[in-house]
Amino acid sequence: MKPALLTTGIAGHSVVLSNLRAMFDPALRCLFVADAHFGKDAVFRARGIPVPVGSTADNLMRLDILIAAFEPTMLVFLGDLLHAREAHSSETLNALQIWRARHAGLRAVLVEGNHDRQAGALPVSLGVEVVREPWFVGPWALCHYPQEIDGAYVLAGHVHPVYRISTRNDSVRVPCFRFGAACGVLPAFGSFTGGAREDGKVAGEKVFLVAQERVIEVAG
Repeated sequence: MKPALLTTGIAGHSVVLSNLRAMFDPALRCLFVADAHFGKDAVFRARGIPVPVGSTADNLMRLDILIAAFEPTMLVFLGDLLHAREAHSSETLNALQIWRARHAGLRAVLVEGNHDRQAGALPVSLGVEVVREPWFVGPWALCHYPQEIDGAYVLAGHVHPVYRISTRNDSVRVPCFRFGAACGVLPAFGSFTGGAREDGKVAGEKVFLVAQERVIEVAG
């Protein structure tokens, strides 16, 4: 399986957007994902809410596909790698350990988000560096919370942006990338995450939909 890709310019820099809800900077060879929320299904089951098993496996499979496609030297999680403290279950951590062993040479960095603080420290054996926002790499200020920072373009997550597509008889919400003048927000990577922000496109903003296994720019 190959991801669908769309190359575009953001803040004067060429980037590649994937329908697997990730962004790649080819100059830095850096892959960015936001809001993976690993273990969210395990958290729900631990709290007595019966939900299907499988979101962690799906997330890791899509990461494998992205890594094979782009061959990055660094993977940055823009916050909320784990969903909550119960995500430290053996089923979630064992899956992450096996995945990390497959990509032991890949530098992995987590920009700490609100769920990461609630979940508690990652096992050292995962080999994931944890940094505070803003963390500067190339032209980017890497954050979890969308914001503006002088002298850099912000890449963030947190709000799980979606966009509503409507026809005369129906409508659907799809994940999207939203890039404003000073800050870009990536869609939630996790397969078991909802969408929060549903604003229409604003002046000067680039919006890219993840729809029908493609990445499509909203015209106008």
